Amino acid sequence: MNSRYEELLIMAVDFARNGQSEYLKEMIKHGLNVNLKDTKGNTLLMLSAYNGHLETSKMLLNSGAEVDSRNDRGQTPLGGVAFKGDLEHIELLIKHGADINADQGGGKTPLLFAAMFGQKDAVNLLINLGADKNIKYMGMNIETIAKITGGFREIIGV
Repeated sequence: MNSRYEELLIMAVDFARNGQSEYLKEMIKHGLNVNLKDTKGNTLLMLSAYNGHLETSKMLLNSGAEVDSRNDRGQTPLGGVAFKGDLEHIELLIKHGADINADQGGGKTPLLFAAMFGQKDAVNLLINLGADKNIKYMGMNIETIAKITGGFREIIGV
């Protein structure tokens, strides 16, 4: 019995990671916890969003997924999609109440993740949606991080 339950949990995680909304929706409809986490603390929403499955993420949010649930590293789904520069997911998560300035661990915010990984459009979008561009990380402000990663002058006026 226990091994079958574990198999179902693994299936649910795989469905989220692979954007298989129909199967996942059925499992949730039949009692699967929409905030189920994998062995690293990643929720179904985090796995779906990080892997770029917008429709699956919408379904999970509409089914009651917690938008700011953190994994074992203290990261939220918004942090993951900012790092990847996924503009549609950034907008979706913020629309559903994601904390745009949530500390992702060690003082890093989604805006800092986007800047650190050269995601110009994500930096611009996050600033336009209200991200705190005055935050500092390791004594550096967003402008300094932008200079280090390069190519941000036209976006934030550095």
